[in-house]
Amino acid sequence: MSNLTVDSGILSPVRAGTPAEETTCDHALLQAMLDAEAALVRAQAALGTVPFEAARTITRLARADLLDLRAIAVLGRGAANPVVGFVQAFTALVAAEDADAADYVHRGSTSQDVLDTALMLVASRTLDVLLADLDEVAAALRALADGHRDTLMAGRTLALHAVPTTFGLKAAGWLVAVTSAAGRLRRVRDEELVVQLGGAAGTLAGYVEYERLHRAERGEASSDEYARRLTARFAVETDLAAPLLPWHAHRAPVAGLAGELALATGVLGKIAVDVQSLARTETAELAEPAAAGRGVSSAMPQKRNPALATLIRSAALQVPAYAGVLTQSMLSEDERSAGAWHAEWQPLRECLRLAGGAAHTARELVSGLVVSPERMRANLGLTGGLIVSERLAAVLASALGKAAAKEAVGGASSESAATGRPLADILAARPEIAARFSAGDLEALLDPAAYTGAAGELTHRALSASGDPVRAVGPDGF
Repeated sequence: MSNLTVDSGILSPVRAGTPAEETTCDHALLQAMLDAEAALVRAQAALGTVPFEAARTITRLARADLLDLRAIAVLGRGAANPVVGFVQAFTALVAAEDADAADYVHRGSTSQDVLDTALMLVASRTLDVLLADLDEVAAALRALADGHRDTLMAGRTLALHAVPTTFGLKAAGWLVAVTSAAGRLRRVRDEELVVQLGGAAGTLAGYVEYERLHRAERGEASSDEYARRLTARFAVETDLAAPLLPWHAHRAPVAGLAGELALATGVLGKIAVDVQSLARTETAELAEPAAAGRGVSSAMPQKRNPALATLIRSAALQVPAYAGVLTQSMLSEDERSAGAWHAEWQPLRECLRLAGGAAHTARELVSGLVVSPERMRANLGLTGGLIVSERLAAVLASALGKAAAKEAVGGASSESAATGRPLADILAARPEIAARFSAGDLEALLDPAAYTGAAGELTHRALSASGDPVRAVGPDGF
C-alpha cells in the first residue's frame, strides 16, 4: 500500500531526486512538526515553566521514524489539519515512556502554531539547498561571462537579428539576475522566516495561563514579559526569526516567500528559454551538456532535446500560479481562516520543491553548457551586413545628411534582402557613397566586431558586482 500513496514525483521530474524534494517530502514535514514541538518545550523549560527532564524526553523522542505518517495524514481529515492527529500520536509516544513528560507536549499551543512554524522550518531548510545551487549557477555564469567577453553573436529582438552583441554580455545578464534573486532569497531566509506563536486566537493566552499557574504554585508573581520572552526563545530554539506579533491571520510571511520563489524561478526560466532558442537546429549556438539518456525521444532516435531547459521552464511556468494561490490566501477572515490557511500548505510546498528543483537543474545546465562561437559568428553573417545597418546609418548621416542617409541605407538594405547581395557591394555602387567611402571603409563599417557598443564595459560591471549582490546596480540588480 505504501507504494500507492508515496508521491514519487513521476509527474514532476524537475524536482524528482533533487535535494529540495528531500527537504519538502511528507517525512521532512513531519520531522519539522516534531522539531517545532520539541523547540517549544525547550523554550518553555528555559523560562522555567516546564521541567528540563520532560523537555529532554520530548526532544529525544521527536523522531519522524517513530510515528505512522500515513495514519496521521488520514486522521487529518477529521480535524481539517494534520496537527490534531499528530499531537495525539506524539503524546501517546511520549506517554509510553514517561507519562509526566507527556503532559507537557503541545502545552498552551494550537495547531497553527505548530504547522506554520514547521512550514517555516521546511522553507528554511529548502532555501539552504536552493541557495547553494544558485551560488553554483552564479559561479558557472561568471565563468561563461568572463570567458566569452568578446564572443560575437547576433542580438535578437522580436525573434529577428537586431544588432551585434556578445555572448559574454548575455551570460552577464543571466548572472546579475541570478545573483539578485539569490540575494533576495537569502534575505528572506535570514530575516523573514518567522516562528508562529499565538495560541488559540493570537493572544498567547494558553501559554500565559500555564506560566501563571506554574508561578502561583510556587507563590511567585507571573511575568508581564513572558509572551515576548517565550517567542524570542522559541525563535532561538528553531533558528528562525521572531515576529513582532503572531501572524495567524496575517499571511505576509508566506505570500512574500512565494513571491520571491516565483521571481527566482522566473530568472532561471529566462535562461532556459534562451538556451532552448539558441539550441534550435537552424541556430545551434548553444547545446546542453550531454549525458546518457538525456534528451532522448521515444520516436526519433536522432534527437537530443533540451531536456534540462525544458524542466526548468516547466517549473517557472508553475510557480507563479501556486504563488497566486498564496497571495489570494492573504484574505484571511477573523483570527484564523476556515479554508484560506488550509489552502496554503500544498501550494507552498510546490513553490519550494519546484524552485529548488529548477535551481538544481539550472546548476547542471549552465555548468556544462556548450557554446559554439563559430556558429555564432556564422549566424552574424546571415543578413550580409544588415545587422550593422544602424551604425552605417549614423556614419552616413554625418556625411550625407540624415534624410539622404536614411534613404540610401533603407534602399540598399531592401535590395540586399531581396537579392542576397552583400550590403557593402550595393552601397559601393552608389556614387554619392563611393565618393566618400572606399570599399575598405564600408567593410570596416559593416564589421560586427566594431559595433558592440558598451558590451565589454557592461560585462565587466556585472562581473565586478556579481560577487556581492548588495553592489548590484539598482534595487533589483539592474
